[in-house]
Amino acid sequence: MKTAGRPDVPGAAARDAGNVASPANAALHGTAALHGTPAAVGSERGTRGQVARLILELGPSTAATLGGRLGLTPAAIRRHLDNLITEGMIETRTARTYGNRGRGRPAKLFVITDAGRSAFEHAYDDLATSALRFVAERLGRQAVAEFARQQVSELERRYATVVQGPLSSRVQSLAEALSADGYAASAGPAPAVGPRGLAGEQICQHHCPVAHVAAEFPQLCEAETEAFGRLLGTPVQRLATIAHGDGVCTTHVTATSGRAGSTASGACRQEDNNTTESGGLSI
Repeated sequence: MKTAGRPDVPGAAARDAGNVASPANAALHGTAALHGTPAAVGSERGTRGQVARLILELGPSTAATLGGRLGLTPAAIRRHLDNLITEGMIETRTARTYGNRGRGRPAKLFVITDAGRSAFEHAYDDLATSALRFVAERLGRQAVAEFARQQVSELERRYATVVQGPLSSRVQSLAEALSADGYAASAGPAPAVGPRGLAGEQICQHHCPVAHVAAEFPQLCEAETEAFGRLLGTPVQRLATIAHGDGVCTTHVTATSGRAGSTASGACRQEDNNTTESGGLSI
């Protein structure tokens, strides 16, 4: 479950967060002060990150509100806001007015953009990866697996109420439930796989919310696959994952008892532009 084009090596997300070559990463580096990474809170980038985070938390806000909350002068807050707009991290809107409005121009509101929200999500990826490393070092890799199963259990409980009927209906219902949670999933008949040509169904997930974390901790993918098998009541096998560099997470659902083979990779259409990490299963 990894975004296409990112290096499939442990700690890649952390290194990317420190790369300020792009505007999005530059703003993310500014938020790093709030996540224990090098940008000092009092630095220009650190303060800019605080401004972006406050907009994310408060929603649409005026410059006066932001400056007052952070103790910044009008000139300072506008400088940071102008920089964030230039970087594409925030944008402006005109405040709606109700009833009679006094003289003067309508208030300008500053709101977070999709790029800005994504930058914070990548920072959370780094935090989640660090937390799981701590668990693995202190309690062992098995503790990470137990954590992953616990996280998936709530998703499994919710899906159990809608995944009903014959196998093809269960597979379709599972794909629809995954899509509703932001996984951009689809389902349909799968090509026969394995030396015995076992037929079945196929689930394709074009979006993975924990791709960067799962690249280092495959227990997250394994727990999800186990849950699919229980929900569908038949053997399933993960043939491809975004975390391992594939464009789509592909799960083969066996129509009969037995063990599926490991061929038919690429049966799901690759849509790399849909493999960003947001929404869905949280850590």
